[in-house]
Amino acid sequence: MYIYVPSKKLTPAPIVVAIHYCTGTGPGYFSGSRYATLADTKGFIVIYPSSPSSGGCWDVSSKTSLTHDAGGDSKTIVNMVDYAVKNYGGDRDRVFATGSSSGAMMTNVLAGAYPDVFKAGSVYSGVPDGCFYVSSATAGMATPGWNNECANGRSVKTAQQWGDLTRSYYPGYQGSYPKMLIWHGSSDYTLGYGNYQETLKQWSNIHDISLTSTKSNSPQGGYTQSTYGDGSQLIGYSGQGVGHTVPIHEEMDLEWFGIA
Repeated sequence: MYIYVPSKKLTPAPIVVAIHYCTGTGPGYFSGSRYATLADTKGFIVIYPSSPSSGGCWDVSSKTSLTHDAGGDSKTIVNMVDYAVKNYGGDRDRVFATGSSSGAMMTNVLAGAYPDVFKAGSVYSGVPDGCFYVSSATAGMATPGWNNECANGRSVKTAQQWGDLTRSYYPGYQGSYPKMLIWHGSSDYTLGYGNYQETLKQWSNIHDISLTSTKSNSPQGGYTQSTYGDGSQLIGYSGQGVGHTVPIHEEMDLEWFGIA
């Protein structure tokens, strides 16, 4: 666990969990993003977890990590949030997650398994919650892990099926789920572009909303914004010709999180 606490922070301070990609580290994601710089002016805390795996990827495929309070990497990150609340004055009611690639996958996992902890997420070039586990099972693998079916965007389900999968990871939960921003590039050949629509299908079902509008060149040239419902719970951004991964839009993330 690495943490950035600005000298002038809010009381209590919102918490942003910024989660690195495969081969990355917490300090690397600190250096490669501007969340800490923005924390200096906006007063929030940033947690930068480091994956314990040898390859630096997050466990987003085991039933343990996918399931509420079962353990694994997801529970470890939740423990970091608890620690920041207790020891650094973090606001338990304003906790958010964001990440790139493997970190994006973990953001979806956290939103699905711990909707009682996280209020919003921003996902840069990931896959749907549970996709790696489902794909591994389909492929007949004894141990869930990296699987090309999901990575290549070929794991296709109905919105209802994706939503039911996410709900299965926290049985009996009746509360609300985090609002989600979904980013993906059309030329992503590491985590295929098909994952963009599958992830949108998943969260649109969770929030029981449908696509209401699209807007070209938003938030910038070459991107298309897809708004679901009234835009308060789910928005997607597709980058034409953008590869893996979509550049981080920190200010937009913070606006989405409600951190002014």
